[in-house]
Amino acid sequence: MDAPVDDDATLMLAYAQGELSAFDTLYARHRGTLYRFLVRSARDTALAEELFQETWSRVVASRARYTPQAKFSTWLLQIAHNLLIDSYRRKRPMADGEEAEAALGNLPAPGNEQPEHVLSDFERRRRLQRAIENLPDEQRTAVLLRLENDLSVEEIAEVTGVGRETAKSRLRYAMNRLREQLAE
Repeated sequence: MDAPVDDDATLMLAYAQGELSAFDTLYARHRGTLYRFLVRSARDTALAEELFQETWSRVVASRARYTPQAKFSTWLLQIAHNLLIDSYRRKRPMADGEEAEAALGNLPAPGNEQPEHVLSDFERRRRLQRAIENLPDEQRTAVLLRLENDLSVEEIAEVTGVGRETAKSRLRYAMNRLREQLAE
């Protein structure tokens, strides 16, 4: 069942047919929303600007394959969200052995903190990271959007293209699983 074609989807379809002014209109309508989403999510202006450009590049590149299955804004934010997650995955530390020791050596520690506490904090963060990696895809996406990007349930639903209750349920199940895994 296809979603009703909104005005933005109509513009995207026109752009796919070669109407360049349709892209200009879409860009003008959505650039602010997209940029704010990326800046707020990435919390790094340089990264947000890079992802902003890449998102629009993907829109341009996929214009011939575009089909209005959801609102254009949802599709646009999905592209940005996926690029953001890919960016996090590339930057995520995967330390082991000597790398872990080097990472621990670079952590700032108060003078009264014992080394075993630093290791304990590192281990807890690493256990959380592993627990998140072990979640089913939909739950992992919901948790990452919530924890790393501070998105509301409504925003998670919009970005992932599901209903509010589905997004809320995925987040609840994910948090319960994380609690269970971290309690072991």
